[in-house]
Amino acid sequence: MPKLVKDNALADCGRAFLAKDATLDSITRSNDVVPLSLWLEHLDQCKARGIDAVWVDSDELTEPLAPSLEELSLVAIHFPTFMDGRGFSTGRILRERLGFTGEIRAFGNVIQDQMHYLLRCGFNAFALREGTDLESALISLQDFTEHYQAAVVQDKPLFLRRSA
Repeated sequence: MPKLVKDNALADCGRAFLAKDATLDSITRSNDVVPLSLWLEHLDQCKARGIDAVWVDSDELTEPLAPSLEELSLVAIHFPTFMDGRGFSTGRILRERLGFTGEIRAFGNVIQDQMHYLLRCGFNAFALREGTDLESALISLQDFTEHYQAAVVQDKPLFLRRSA
């Protein structure tokens, strides 16, 4: 079973991701992760089948998920290339604007060097590229101990934390 880094530990993936063009008939297990379009078009049927996980492409907006976010335990954000930074903003929007408290997972072309910054944007799970040493990736989350800027995980910039 594929592994991932989740909540500062190694974990089993435990879920199957359905293709972008999946249909209701493609759902075979309640722990499948369905594409955003399928969730939005067939919300009631997905919920009836026990689906609680959606994946979003980097060019898709998550605001349409707002009314049903409480039904979801996982929103996975696809990074088609490591140079596509739109997913960082998507994670931050989910946490800060939409108030999502479940798992936000980065998957696709995600590299170890991005993990720390993804964490600061609200991600708490990372399915890294094939061949990545997950133990090393887990350790790399501790590379930086202080940050100048505010983030999802620390809402005050360094100068405000130091003056307190």
